[in-house]
Amino acid sequence: MDTAAIARTLTERLESLDAELAELTAVPRDPVTAVSFGKRIGDGTTEAIDRMTKVGTAEQLSVMRTDVVRALAKIEDGTYGLCDRCGALIPEERLEARPWSVLCVSCAARRAS
Repeated sequence: MDTAAIARTLTERLESLDAELAELTAVPRDPVTAVSFGKRIGDGTTEAIDRMTKVGTAEQLSVMRTDVVRALAKIEDGTYGLCDRCGALIPEERLEARPWSVLCVSCAARRAS
């Protein structure tokens, strides 16, 4: 396993996540603009729904960012490829698909539920 290449991939992903999160969490240009949740579907409601969607997306990206940072730390301490929860080996196929995986499939499924 080429941990140097994986570290480069993870660093690039971290930079990308930081950029996406910065865009999603940026303060609107006109923070005075009110967002209403009125009974009629209109610009205010559409804007509110858009903001709620952005919050959900930002939360998911934040969790991924935490895993990327943890995976980079695991490379440094020599534990990359081992599940943080149970200590089992994470299959190489999983690490190839998601290099920031810090949990095996079984433990990741328990975290999601």
